[in-house]
Amino acid sequence: MSKLNEAPQSVALVLGVTGIVGNSLAQILPLSNTRGGPWKVYGVARRTQPSWNALNTVHYIQCDISDQNDAESKLSSLTDVTHVFYVCWARRPTEAQNCQVNGAMLRNVLRAVIPNAPNLRHVSLQTGTKHYLGPFELLGKIEVAHDPPFTEDLPRLDAPNFYYTQEDILFEEVRKKGLTLTWFVNRPHFIFGFSPYSLMNLVGTLCVYAAICKHEGVPLWFPGTKAVWECYNTASDADLIAEQHIWGAVDPRAKNEAFNCSNGDVFKWKHVWKVLAERFGIREYGFLEGEDLRLSEMMKEKGAEEIVKKNGLQRTKLEDVGDWWFADLILRMEAVLDSMNKAREHGFFGFRDSKKSFMNWIDKTKACKIVP
Repeated sequence: MSKLNEAPQSVALVLGVTGIVGNSLAQILPLSNTRGGPWKVYGVARRTQPSWNALNTVHYIQCDISDQNDAESKLSSLTDVTHVFYVCWARRPTEAQNCQVNGAMLRNVLRAVIPNAPNLRHVSLQTGTKHYLGPFELLGKIEVAHDPPFTEDLPRLDAPNFYYTQEDILFEEVRKKGLTLTWFVNRPHFIFGFSPYSLMNLVGTLCVYAAICKHEGVPLWFPGTKAVWECYNTASDADLIAEQHIWGAVDPRAKNEAFNCSNGDVFKWKHVWKVLAERFGIREYGFLEGEDLRLSEMMKEKGAEEIVKKNGLQRTKLEDVGDWWFADLILRMEAVLDSMNKAREHGFFGFRDSKKSFMNWIDKTKACKIVP
């Protein structure tokens, strides 16, 4: 692993370093064999640095990038930055608000960094499959132009989407800088990864649900539809996404392009659900016929204080580590598949076995004492 006092070849600024992909970037960038390295890494997040992200290879900066003055004050002095990795977002009640807030956040970062970092070469933006589906508030209510699998050349939907807003801001700010600055857009599916601070941590949410089921001695029923239980799905491993971001930053074939990023295989929830049950020692599990189970309803009156105390876990709040709304959404989306052909044609051959990925992130969540 590289050390902070080594002369870096590249200097990364990771926005959202405690998020589900930011946490993976913070782990991977400083490694001695990471492409484009050795890397010096600045990590930016709104909250104080948590113990599970306390890496001595990352310069941590607490900054609220939605505040233009805070962003300017803390980021404009980072004159040695060569690469920006923007992997964060803020959730608001409506997509119009999402567009306004998330657009402003990205603009604040770019306008603080681009004029003050003379060696800045690249900006990488993470969006997602919602690029092809529309905003959460309109899912299932608008017609998608093409059937899955989604490809990067599909036109934008005629609906507000903060991903479109962010892309337009990115293109505008890069264009102002000129040919010396390149961009990259990464569009993952739902993510298998680790971060108690993530707004969309599916594995962590399911781990919390399983821990509560185990504690109460009840079956681990699948809280989704039968169609989703049985259909093919794709997912994106957080480390794989981080690897694609880094590839996009250093490989000429990836410059000024958008790419899907999923594991490269398919899985069924009916198969991986067994993994979750086994990891928590739950014998009775599966799909419960005739019921419409939703975690947002099932977890309303739940608490985790006794589980935390009994097992010596990190002191977290249930509403912070259980993204019930997101799990309810994902476990009702049928066969939303994307294509990795463009990424492969441009030279990115990374992949993950989704079942093993799911298993690994369960183990990571346990190892970090978020669940027993």
